[in-house]
Amino acid sequence: MSKYFITTLGCQMNKNDSERIGGLLSNVGMDAADKADEADVLLINTCSVRQSAEDRVFGFVKNWQELCEHKPELIICVTGCMPGRDKDGKLRKKFPGVDLFFPIDELNLLPKRLLSLNSDLFSNNFDDPGDYLRVNPLRSNNISASITIQTGCDNFCTYCAVPYARGRERNRPVRDILAEIKLAVASGIKEVVLLGQVVNNFRFKISDLRLLHKNNPYKRKDDFAALLWEVNQIDGLERIHWTAADPQYFDDEQVEALKLPKQINYLHLPVQSGDNEVLRKMNRKYTREYYIDLIKKIRIARSNIAIGTDLIVGFCGETDEQFNNTLDLYRQCDFDIAYQAKYSERVGTAAAKAFKDDVPRAIKKQRWQAVQDLMEEITYRKNQKYSGQIVSVLVDKCEKNICSGNSSEMKLVQFPGASDLIGQIVPVKIDWADTWVLRGKVV
Repeated sequence: MSKYFITTLGCQMNKNDSERIGGLLSNVGMDAADKADEADVLLINTCSVRQSAEDRVFGFVKNWQELCEHKPELIICVTGCMPGRDKDGKLRKKFPGVDLFFPIDELNLLPKRLLSLNSDLFSNNFDDPGDYLRVNPLRSNNISASITIQTGCDNFCTYCAVPYARGRERNRPVRDILAEIKLAVASGIKEVVLLGQVVNNFRFKISDLRLLHKNNPYKRKDDFAALLWEVNQIDGLERIHWTAADPQYFDDEQVEALKLPKQINYLHLPVQSGDNEVLRKMNRKYTREYYIDLIKKIRIARSNIAIGTDLIVGFCGETDEQFNNTLDLYRQCDFDIAYQAKYSERVGTAAAKAFKDDVPRAIKKQRWQAVQDLMEEITYRKNQKYSGQIVSVLVDKCEKNICSGNSSEMKLVQFPGASDLIGQIVPVKIDWADTWVLRGKVV
């Protein structure tokens, strides 16, 4: 049996896409290899968020090309966001030793392309799914499943390559989404993570409306909230998470939907900057005042919810005062966690064309560290409230009689236990809380 090996860089959606690659290749009769040197087909699913992510691709491909010296029939494939944004073919020319270089939405063509390179890889017996999102993923675990509900983005934030790499916003049919979730739950999945570049701007097709339950309170009010309600009705599913929302689309119905019973007690809501002028230059279509008020609304609806965000430091022209406005917003919103990045110019984006990347690297590094220090201070303080409390933990690992998993607040929890708890949701009473881990015992 021919074998394939996949390396994945980037976000949860890339990981979900790689599961679909695995599902497609398994369906045509290939098997997954444990190591690259055991495979007949090597694939790397790429990320274009930062230059460093793209630079890693060249390293992988170079190492793989060395394997070709001993295995000349080896096929090397590059997919994902790099090929997706390569509209003029310049990136493709940088990979002369790569056999296939294709955007992920051409995944359905992969079997035919592989056979054109090596007709002995597998029997030519497969159905073209058309839309690659209809490929059933070969999931890496039976605990939590990522479910893509939307791809692409129409917002064109000036720093972001996503609209160029993944195209305009495209929403999956509700029938397909619910069918994939039910199939995952039937296999033992306890939690689903709904994915989209602008996940809370999900929109129904008119034909989808007839599939909604007549008692759905969000029907014809907010499509994303209505979808969350429908997913909540699926028997056997216990936890629902979604990422990443855009503040501009977060309306009252979505705030109310945070109270749905299977919604985890965590929300990820990227802000990127706490300064209005920087937000304007980023083409983020809200103000710091709007964002702060939205966080207040959310905490009124669900007072103990944990909230995370994304931040970019050192964006073009960012002054000390503007960065201090970001720190001030962080304190006011009292985030549980932030994923901060130093601005990285992406060729082809509006920011690269209109602005100068003029914040020195050393300043970006200092600002990144300032956010990190503030985050650790606030996160440690906020985590102390869990001492003596019981949290609900989805167990995903057990090693040397210590189990771990995420609480409903997306806090890492560790406790004594056995491997038969993996995949279970258990109550854990916390007796020790640090910045990045809570420890306790099952009750």
